[in-house]
Amino acid sequence: MGEEKGNVMRDLQIRKLCLNICVGESGDRLTRAAKVLEALTGQSPVFSKARFTIRSFGIRRNEKISVHCTVRGPKAEEILEKGLKVKEYELRKGNFSNTGNFGFGIQEHIDLGIKYDPSIGIYGMDFYVVLGRPGYRVAYRRKAKSRVGPGHRVTKEEAIKWFQQKYEGIILPGK
Repeated sequence: MGEEKGNVMRDLQIRKLCLNICVGESGDRLTRAAKVLEALTGQSPVFSKARFTIRSFGIRRNEKISVHCTVRGPKAEEILEKGLKVKEYELRKGNFSNTGNFGFGIQEHIDLGIKYDPSIGIYGMDFYVVLGRPGYRVAYRRKAKSRVGPGHRVTKEEAIKWFQQKYEGIILPGK
């Protein structure tokens, strides 16, 4: 029979990668940030609005202040690889949530391999990775919706272990 394989339903995989650029103002800077995300993902990004007015930040309620995009499948893995290369595969323990997801930010989008364009400028962005296992669809489907059991949920420790194995990542101490 050969060697034993583990349970394939227990394998962790990237469910989605969320990319976000928060500009903090509407107008030209926001549309340029949208161009950056479109060049990176090949998808048209979505604009997010401010939930309420904050005078000290100079933003009003319902004003478009950020742009985000959700990527799935092999494209998500490819973009995540670029982002982790910028961070030199080093994340802190505080980057991982209790539900087994993790996120990090980069300062300049040109580090991802996008050519610098003086008319666009330089933007930082946030990466957020949602991990899951096969069978997570039961929580999201329309018919016979159910909950994912506690033994099948992804924990913080499992996400850290997956990151260390898949990307040979380094976990830094502290927050």
